[in-house]
Amino acid sequence: MKTALDHLPEAKRRELAHVVDALRDGFAFAIERRTMPALRGGRLLKVILFGSYARGDWVEDPVGRYFSDYDLLVVVDREELTDVPEFWSKTEERLLTELAEGEQLRTPVSLIYHSLADVNDKLRLGRYFFIDIVRDGIVLFEEPGVPLAEPRPLSPGEALRETQEYYEEWFETANQFFRQFHHAIADGAPKVAAFQLHQATERFYHCLFLVRTLYSPKTHNLNQLRQLAEDVEPRLKAVWLRDSKFERRCYELLREAYVKARYSHHYRISAEQLEWLSARVAVLQDLVRALCEERIASLAEAA
Repeated sequence: MKTALDHLPEAKRRELAHVVDALRDGFAFAIERRTMPALRGGRLLKVILFGSYARGDWVEDPVGRYFSDYDLLVVVDREELTDVPEFWSKTEERLLTELAEGEQLRTPVSLIYHSLADVNDKLRLGRYFFIDIVRDGIVLFEEPGVPLAEPRPLSPGEALRETQEYYEEWFETANQFFRQFHHAIADGAPKVAAFQLHQATERFYHCLFLVRTLYSPKTHNLNQLRQLAEDVEPRLKAVWLRDSKFERRCYELLREAYVKARYSHHYRISAEQLEWLSARVAVLQDLVRALCEERIASLAEAA
């Protein structure tokens, strides 16, 4: 795998070095007092930059308020260490604080965590997402002596079968949540409606990701899903309008709905905001359908 960051400005290279230091320090602090046999001696094995900053096509658009994230794959030596609240949440909170302060960090960071065994399994199973990381990614940190498995590309027939299965399952469940959103609106339950809309949006993104890469990250974080999906398919950037304060506020209410619409007494969302969000999710629905069917047609032709 590549290790050079020569294509990035010096300021970006400094930021990435700082992020790696934060990950290593945060992990060391989280693991040092663990005595359980399953956790004792746990190791951080690799930090790999992938996505737009690895490829060199990142975007920084202050006018349109769109900024590419640093996409990082964090690889540990056992599955237990991928637990975000247990081992990584304090580091993520630190990076968010530093991003808000704008001194040591000015670029958002998106992190996914996998064990070495899991990554190697996915490479052997031909998961495009991880094959692309091996091809295009840049190693920022690694322990010696822990190579990744040799990727095994799927045959067109295998890829078509798995892709169709993912599309049929995930697109339909996303549609079910979208229908439940409309039932909640008719029932006069705006907070329930907001949660159902979040679930529909999340599943449309998961559907696109699975169809295009045969993988999707285990997260309910809408910002992370959106960023990763837009990196895989830039046409998705057209879904969320950012021109006005109203549009940006609507998206934030949707993003917050996974937790706050269910548990916060103070969460409020208006009929106008729900109507706008519903229209944008309908755009997402149509676009995901078209992109998935385009992918399936391409695989069918190859097969």
